[in-house]
Amino acid sequence: MSPAFYHVLHLLSLIVLTGGTFYGFAGPAESRKKVMIFTGIASLLMLISGVGLLHKLSYGFPGWAIVKIVCWLGLAGLAGIGYRKRDKAGLFMTIILALVFVALVMVYQRPF
Repeated sequence: MSPAFYHVLHLLSLIVLTGGTFYGFAGPAESRKKVMIFTGIASLLMLISGVGLLHKLSYGFPGWAIVKIVCWLGLAGLAGIGYRKRDKAGLFMTIILALVFVALVMVYQRPF
C-alpha cells in the first residue's frame, strides 16, 4: 500500500478517535458500547497506520514517534474515561486537545 493510503487512514482514525472521545463526555449513557467499539477500532487503525507509515517512509523509530505514541496512549485511554468522569469533562477535554496538539506539532516539526 502507498504512503498516501496510510496517511489518509491515520488522519481519519484520528478524527474518529477524537470525536468519539469528545462524544463520550457528552453523549447519553446508552451509547457507551457503540462508542467504545468505534473508538477502539479507530485507535487500533491509528496505531497500525502510523507504524505502517513510518515503515513505508523508512524513518525507523525516531524520538518524535515515541512522543506521538504516548499521545496516542493518552487519547485512547481517555476514550473510556468519558462515561465515568463526566464531572471533570472540562479538564479531560483540555487534556485531549493538548495531546492532539502535541502530536500534530511532533509530526510537522520533528524536533528530534
